[in-house]
Amino acid sequence: MNHETRTQNGSWLTNGRSIVLLVFLAVIGFFLFTGHQTHVFGILPYLLLLACPLMHFFMHGGHGKHGDGGNSHH
Repeated sequence: MNHETRTQNGSWLTNGRSIVLLVFLAVIGFFLFTGHQTHVFGILPYLLLLACPLMHFFMHGGHGKHGDGGNSHH
C-alpha cells in the first residue's frame, strides 16, 4: 500500500513543506549573513588572492604542450 499522496507530475515547489523549508533557509541565511558580515568581508581579499592560482591551475589546462612545433612525433 502506497501512502504517497503527491501526483507524479507535481512540482516540489507546490508542496507546502518545501515552501516552509525554503522560507526557513532564507531566514537562517539572512541572520547568518547579517551576524557574520564583518567576517565575510574580512576574508574577501584572501579569497581574491586564492582565486588567482586556482584560475591558473584550472583554466590553463592545455599549456603543457609548448614547444613541440605542431609535430606530435618526438
